This record gives sequence, structure tokens and C-alpha cells, in this order.
Amino acid sequence: MQPPSPASTVTAAAPREARYAPAPAWWEMRASEPGVPLAHYLFVLRRYFWKMFAFVVTTTLLALVICYRLTPIYESTATVDIDRSAPPGVLGTEALQPGIQDAEQYLATQVDLIQSDSVLRPVVLRFRLFEREGEIADTGREGFDPSAPIRLKNLKVRRPPNTYLLKISYRSPDRQLAADVANAIAQSYLEHTYKIRYEAAAGLARFMERQIEELRAKMERSGDALARFEKELNIINPEERTNILSARLLELNTEFTRAQADRVAKEAAWRALATASTEAAHTASQREALERLTADLNTAEQQFAEVKAHYGPNHPEYRLAAAKVAEVRRQIEAMTRSIAARTEVEFRTALDRERMLEQELKSAKEELDSLNARSFEYQALKREAEGDKKLYEELLRKIREATINASFQNTGARIADPALPGKKPVFPRKGLSVAVAFLLASLLAVGAAVMADHLDNTVRDPEQVERTLNTHVVGTLPMVKSWKGRLAPAGAANGNNADAGLAGYGEAIRTLRNSILLADFEREIRALLVTSATPGEGKSTTAFFLASAHAEQGHRTLLIDGDLRRPSLHRRLHLPGAQGLVHVLAGELDWREATLAAPGHDRLHVLPAGPASHRAADMVGRRLAQIIEEASREYDLIILDGPPLLGFAEPLQMATAVDGVLIVTRAGDTSRRAVAAVVTTLQRLRARVVGVVLNEVHRQTGDGYYYYGYYRKYPRERLPEEA
Repeated sequence: MQPPSPASTVTAAAPREARYAPAPAWWEMRASEPGVPLAHYLFVLRRYFWKMFAFVVTTTLLALVICYRLTPIYESTATVDIDRSAPPGVLGTEALQPGIQDAEQYLATQVDLIQSDSVLRPVVLRFRLFEREGEIADTGREGFDPSAPIRLKNLKVRRPPNTYLLKISYRSPDRQLAADVANAIAQSYLEHTYKIRYEAAAGLARFMERQIEELRAKMERSGDALARFEKELNIINPEERTNILSARLLELNTEFTRAQADRVAKEAAWRALATASTEAAHTASQREALERLTADLNTAEQQFAEVKAHYGPNHPEYRLAAAKVAEVRRQIEAMTRSIAARTEVEFRTALDRERMLEQELKSAKEELDSLNARSFEYQALKREAEGDKKLYEELLRKIREATINASFQNTGARIADPALPGKKPVFPRKGLSVAVAFLLASLLAVGAAVMADHLDNTVRDPEQVERTLNTHVVGTLPMVKSWKGRLAPAGAANGNNADAGLAGYGEAIRTLRNSILLADFEREIRALLVTSATPGEGKSTTAFFLASAHAEQGHRTLLIDGDLRRPSLHRRLHLPGAQGLVHVLAGELDWREATLAAPGHDRLHVLPAGPASHRAADMVGRRLAQIIEEASREYDLIILDGPPLLGFAEPLQMATAVDGVLIVTRAGDTSRRAVAAVVTTLQRLRARVVGVVLNEVHRQTGDGYYYYGYYRKYPRERLPEEA
């Protein structure tokens, strides 16, 4: 194989760097891993099935045994009906009171009242429940304390939804006692409710009786004061007198207003006539007679003018016409003086009437004001007397009603269904308890299995590796029980062994070979480093069987034991290990001289490591790359079995000298943190990571185990011939 040129190296640097970017740490991978598929959980259930089955069966049987050992408990229930429409009394306002308005709060109050000490204490003392262990709550070490509030642990009071019923349930090992106590509590509740109402009504009646004597004396005093005031006023009903005066005052006020208006009008007419104005006389009441005289004057003057035009002053017609005009004028003047005198008389009369009405109005107003001032006092005395009398009568009626209602035993509650002894115990419910125990145990077992799987930090199956480590699994190798605890012998899985486990391992090796060599990489893999994170993960066995499988196809294969600190291939293949890679790296020997043929394989050669050396890190350098380059010209594939990568320096140099690196891990044992560190280190060195191999896969580690079960079912005669 020719080494790459500098130009090709530079050209491939960018894509190789992008492809092998540093991987994140294992905890970052786990935090960002995608959702776990459902098939993985099914595998977890199969993995822990027998442990889960044993736990569930044990828990269920234990619950069944406990149920049979527990003392059976019986429950009896008494039903109390709350009648929200029943009145609390038969007389007065209590008989007219509507039903319960706020039913929710009322029923909640009754539930608390049933569990009160006043209701429970008579029942406890009657049935001597304090002598029974576990009947009374909070008894303490000192036993029953008579002064402490009583609470029954086995009592349960509930209200069915959307009903006005109260269920009083009591539990006891004695079925008859449970029924008796439930009925007794219901009856004690009814009696206590009646007692509360009776005592409240009786106390109210006693209080009102003490107050009624004071009210009687007060009523008598207010009545006497009202009688004396009426006597002083000398009237029976001041209100009627006030109404009369008010009406008279209103009438006088109206007449006075009219008199004022009449006086003003007549005064204006009198003053107008006093100015001797003829035109003013025409506005007086005698204006019709005056108007006739004025018309006669106009006629006489017209006739006089006609006579004057024809006759002289000494003519009889002239004198007769002049005398007629003078007579009419005299009559007009006399009429005007008469009108003025009459207007003055009317004015004086109207003025006197106005003054008289004003005086009467003033007098009536003074009388009304005086009566109103006394009427306020009278009304106050009257209201006080009537209020005292009404209050006395109301209180007397209340006393009588309270006395009657106190004897009326109607609390709005009644026993609708008395409690009967139970036929079957309510505790323990064996079927339900066993079912719940089975369900809880199953859930706990599944949760514990999932939690154990979540806390398991080892590599188990291919899907998990691809999810958490972001790398490919190129193969899985099943566990061979005959190899457990020791190294696998050479040729154990060459395909001729009748053991199905060994045959399955051979099939897995061939599958791994094809997955590596037939994959589409950037360049052909001619040199492959097989390493692991930690020692003891089967890398040497995998390297040998992989090389053997490749040689069986007729390809020349070279297997190099690169674990210079703990070489093992020469012992497994029964080859001499005196000379090997150590001497080749030191320049003491050519690699061809140290190469040996593998027993039973014509095309497989092995380059042993030679004696163990602690200076391995210093010896591996450019010489190893030269050896691989020279060997690649003669062999189709070179497999280098390197030491574990963590904690050693030489595998880092080996990884840069080969075309690909194969990481071998032990399923269910290798830590994902270690594998993630290996992948990160190789990618930082820009080494090509071919993939991860899961070794020793079995039923408890991953789903891949089931694939190898198909090999057992496949007929041997149908298998291809194996070299």
C-alpha cells in the first residue's frame, strides 16, 4: 500500500475533520439522546421478567396471607333525611319561614354536628366504647379521658351528591354493635338538635318575660303623658284641627290675593279720574252713559255748526242750538264728577276689605303656627305611646308563640332508613386487596426494571450504542458458555463444531467481516486496528477469528499481535513467542523473518508480539507504519491486535498508522463512559472509527441475542460449505 501524498492528505483533511469532529462527553450524549423506542422497553421487560414475576407473585401471596389474617370489619349505615321544606315551628313567623336556602352550608354544618362531642358522648357511654380497643381516636397511652372531646375512628358521615340525605356509617368487628351504634348516633343527633332548639326557645321566653314588665310600665307612662297633653290643648284630635286651620288659611290667602288685585285696579281708576281726564272716565263702570252723552254732544255740536252757518247769534234757531250744546256739556261734566265720586267710594271700600282680610290671614297663620308647634310634641307623645303599646303586645305574642313552638319537636331531620347488621365484611376485601397488590407490585416491578435499565451505564445493545454514543455497531458476537472465564481456543468457531453456540459465533464473525470489508468507505481498508476501552473485553479473540474468517475466503491475511505489554496470540495458537514485533520495532529483525504461519490456516500468518516489554510506547513509532505499508503489498488484509486504548499511549500511534479502528466492547460490562472516551480520542486524532463490536451478547444484555437463535433452527444441511 502506497502512503498518501501530501496533496491528497491536505485535500482530505477538511472532509475528514468534518466527519470525525470531536464527540461530546457521554453524559452530554445521554442528556441529548432522542426518545427511547418502545422495543427497548419490551426488551427490558424480557430481561427482568423472572425477577419481576417472582416479586409480583411474592407480593400478591403476601397480600393474600395478610388479608386472611386480618380481623373482618363490618359496616352498618343509618340514613337521615333532611327536610328542607319543614318549618321550625307551628305559630308565628317560624311557621312561615321558607325552607333551607343555602343547602350546601347547612348540610356541611349537620355533618360536623353529628361528629361533635355532644352527639357522640351519650353513645360512647351507653355502649361503653371506651373499653373497646381502637374504637375511640386519640386515646393515648393513659386510655380514655372523660374530659377530652370524643372522636370515633370508625365513624364516617357522608352526604351523597345531589341529595338531602346524610349517611351515618360505623365499622366494628361486631356486626350487631355496628348497627346499634349507627342508629344510636342518628337518634342522638335528632335529640341533640331538638334539645338545642328547645333550650334556645326557652331561654328566649325567659328573657322576654323579664323585659315585658319594663315595657308595661313604660307603656303606662307614655299613655298618661299623652292624656295630659290632650287635656291641656282642650282638643281631642289636633290633627283634624290642623287640617281645618290649614284649609281656612288657604282660603283666606286666596281671598286676600283677590282683594289686593281688586284694590289695585280701583285705585288706578280713582287716580286717573282725579286728574279730571275725560278719557279716564270712559274706562269707569258708567262709561256707557257717558258715551251716550258724548254722542249727543257731537250731534248737538254738528247741528249748532249747521245753524251757525245759516243764522246769526240773535236768531232763535242759533240760540236754541247753542243752548242744547251747553246743556249736553253740563250733563257730561256732572256725569264725570259722579263717576269720580263713585270710583273713590269703590276704592275706599276695596282698601278696607283688603286690610280686613290681611288681619284675618295674619290671625289664622298665628293660630296654625301655634297649633303646629304643639302638634309636634303631641305627635311625639302619641308615637311613643303607640310604639310602647305595640311593642308590649308583640312581645307578649312572641312569648306565647315561643312557649308553644318550644314544645314542637320538628328539627327538619328524621331517620329515613335505620342501620341493619352487615352480612359481609367491608374490610379486608380480599379480591380487591389482592388485585391492588398485584397491580401495585406490577407497576413497582416495571418501574424498578426501567429505573435499573436507566441507571445501567454499560453497553448492551446496538440501538442503545447508536442513540447514546452516536456511532455505528458493525457487529454483535454471542456469548459462548464454554469460553466463560477463560480464553477462547484457536479454531473453536471454525464452523465445523457441532455446538450451536460455537456455530452461531462463527456466523457472527463472518457477518462482522462482511460489515467491515463491504462497507462504502472513502478508501479501502487494508489495515485494521482491533482495540478496546479496557482489558478483558475479547479484542484478541475477535481479532483472531476475524482474521481467520477473512483467510477462509482465500485472502492472504496477516495478524499482528500489537499488545506488547500482555501478548496472548502466540499462546492461543501454540506458537513460539521468543521473537516477534518487539524485535522488529527495535531493528533487530525483519518482520518477514518473525512472521509465522497459523496452524490449520494456509493463508493466515501471524506476527507475534515477542517477549512482554514495558517500553512499548517508546518502541512504536514510524517503524510500525513502515511495517504495515510493506505488509499491505503482500497481504490483502492486516489485522493489528492492539492494547486497550485507555491508559496506554501506543494504541494512539497505532490508530494513526492503520486505515480503520474497530472497538470491541463487552455487552453488559463495558461502561459507556469508557467507550465514549475512546471514540472521542480517536476522532480527535482523526482516525477512522469503523464501528463498535458488542461481544458476549446474551439474553440479559440485548436484543441481538435472539438473532442467533435462528441459527439453531436452520437445518445444518442447508448451510453453505465452510472452509
